[in-house]
Amino acid sequence: MDVRAALKSQYHAALAMLRQAVEHCPDDLWNEGPNPAPFWQVAYHTLFFTHLYLQTNEACFRPWDQHREGHEDLPWPPDSGRAIPTPYTKDQVLDYWRFCSAAVDAAVDTLDLASSQSGFSWHKTMTKLEHQIQNIRHIQHHAAFLSARLRARTDVEVRWVRRNQESYCPEA
Repeated sequence: MDVRAALKSQYHAALAMLRQAVEHCPDDLWNEGPNPAPFWQVAYHTLFFTHLYLQTNEACFRPWDQHREGHEDLPWPPDSGRAIPTPYTKDQVLDYWRFCSAAVDAAVDTLDLASSQSGFSWHKTMTKLEHQIQNIRHIQHHAAFLSARLRARTDVEVRWVRRNQESYCPEA
């Protein structure tokens, strides 16, 4: 079994589902919040941590060139955060999506998946491989959350992507 190929495929599948949610989000929902945060902020948060956790360790991380400090954090508990006066636009979030998606394969290739440490001080007891699986689960968690918000407001469905951006289309 090629673990790196599986990780890459599932990163791309999860990111493809996140992209669908972002692309389908209507303008009136983009800045709406809290729930626990505006749509754009959940999408940006997801991409920021995808990018961060694809690094060997926290010291290797270099933020995206359009990063604005504090925009990556989601308020917890909900309604506890401050409103961010300069939200990212959908085009900016999609640019960051392209940046993260393009980085996946090379990043996964450089990771020491046999390492007993994640490389991040706040995930001390996690192996590098488990950390990557958790990162994919994080993407999927927020993609599902955004998908549910979309469906509730617009009846738009985010299609399941089973592997490497290949849509799942059940037979009739």
